[in-house]
Amino acid sequence: MRIRIRLTGRGYHVASSLPAELELDDQAGLADALRVLGEQCDGLLTASMMVLVDGRHVGTVGSYQPTRLQEGSELELLAPVAGG
Repeated sequence: MRIRIRLTGRGYHVASSLPAELELDDQAGLADALRVLGEQCDGLLTASMMVLVDGRHVGTVGSYQPTRLQEGSELELLAPVAGG
């Protein structure tokens, strides 16, 4: 199956190092997608990044709900932004 990847927030400027899509096994879940991204983009993913699947918040890279993916799912990683 093919899923789309998006990175927003503080790390958006390094989004070019993320693939726009991932090809995964048909039975893959969120854990599989994050593992593949971690291997492909060493050091880019941080535990505090929020994770959304198809627009639904499912946790952070460090702690998330087990989530099944399907053909065309969108995995969005939202890097925390701070300031004031």
